[in-house]
Order: sequence, then C-alpha cells, then structure tokens
Amino acid sequence: MLGVGVGLTLAFIYIPLIVIAIYAFNGGTTFKWPLESVTTEWFGRAIDNQGARDALWTSMRVGAAATGLALVLGTLASFAVSRYRFFGRETISFLVVLPIALPGIVTGVALSNTFTQVFGIDLSLFTVIVGHATFCIVVVYNNVIARLRRLSGNLEEASADLGAHTWQTFRHITLPNIQTALVAGGLLAFALSFDEIIVTTFTLGAGEQTLPIWIFSNLFRGQQFQITNVVAVMAVVISIIPVYLAHRLSREEGVTARGAGGRAAATAPMP
Repeated sequence: MLGVGVGLTLAFIYIPLIVIAIYAFNGGTTFKWPLESVTTEWFGRAIDNQGARDALWTSMRVGAAATGLALVLGTLASFAVSRYRFFGRETISFLVVLPIALPGIVTGVALSNTFTQVFGIDLSLFTVIVGHATFCIVVVYNNVIARLRRLSGNLEEASADLGAHTWQTFRHITLPNIQTALVAGGLLAFALSFDEIIVTTFTLGAGEQTLPIWIFSNLFRGQQFQITNVVAVMAVVISIIPVYLAHRLSREEGVTARGAGGRAAATAPMP
C-alpha cells in the first residue's frame, strides 16, 4: 500500500510536467491528444526568440541578486537566533519564517503598496529583487540555523581561547562547517526566485519581464503557444538543477556528519 501511495503521489505531481514536455514536440497547430505529429522545430525557434532570451537573462539577474541578499540577511538572522539569548528570540525566528507561508498575492500587494505609496519608489527590477528576497531569506535561514544547532560552540570557544579574534574564528572554524548549508540554501533560494510569478507581477516595473511572466503572457497567443511549451520545459530543467544540487549537498552533509560521529565514537577512550 505504501508503494501505491508513493506512486500516486509522484503521478499527481509529475504527469502534468510530462504532458508539457510531450507538447513541446507537438508538430500540429492546436492542442490535441494524441499529437498530430512530432517535431523539434520549436526548440530552435525558442532559442532564437529574443523575448524569451531577454526574460531568461532578467530572471537570472533577479535570482542571483535576491539570493545574494538572502544569504547575507538569512545568515545574520540565523547567527543572532542560534548564538544569543535575548527577549523575543523565538518571536523573531517565527517572523523570519512567516513570509514563505503567506499567500503570494498578499505579499505582492503589500510590497507594491509599500514601495509606491509609502516610500514613493517606482517599480523596477530593484523592487522585484527585494520582494523575492523576503521569502528567499527563509530557506537560507532554515538551512543555516539547522547547521549551527548541530555545530558545537566549543570549537569557537577553543579558537577564542587560542587567541583568534572573531573574524578569524568565523573564517577558519565556523564558515567551513556551514558552507554546505550556505550553498544548499543559496541554490534553493535561487530556484525559488527563478520560478516566482505572483510577487513578481505586483513588483515588476513596466517594460520588464521575467521568464515566468513571459511564459504566462504568451501562453494564450495562438502563434506562440508551441514556443511557450518549449520555454516552459527549459524553465523546468533550469529549476531542477539547483534543487538537485542542494539535495545532494544536504545528503552528503548528513552522511559526513554521521560518519564523523561514528569515528568519534570508535576512537573515544573507554571510561
């Protein structure tokens, strides 16, 4: 029964993606099942499409900038919550995580009104980056704070006892122990930003398009829907890469931690 449940879950998730991938090879002029014919012509046209290339480049820039901002702020927040005890610490941790649980349309409307009505800032790629960073911080924060909680503070205290100042301790002790969590969190944040459409809709300025916005804008245009299918498949592939790498890093980190624990237990002196 468990195997059947897993199979149904995977089918529920991936059958729509498989259908889109099949339609990318549709040689007909309409959506019909089964396909009238099969062709790879649309892949070449999608690559040559200037609008799709510009939208892809915009999504890459926004994703990279939002990820960088999330790495800095998420790491600082995780250090503050994990290394210090102060009033309201758990409340701050809750508030940092909350944005990813809020409906995207609520976040988008709130950000748009804040930028335009409160601060008087015109919507642009800058506002998109800030908007994406609000929820990208969450995945960085969760990854880093989980790693810090497994990292003993004794190492940092020993480094300080040996005369290392704060930045030396961070560079030589703390950073090497959290670098996989940083990379995994950054990859997930980039994938999250790259795929975002709701918050982007409310924070994007006129004349700019990210790849998800381009796909949505061209989805119902009769002369573009074949190319849109191909671009959608490419977007899925691009999104899979950082998620897969983050998953591999998390697995390798877990295996390394278990192996280190086993070696420590094996070499520990008997009482």
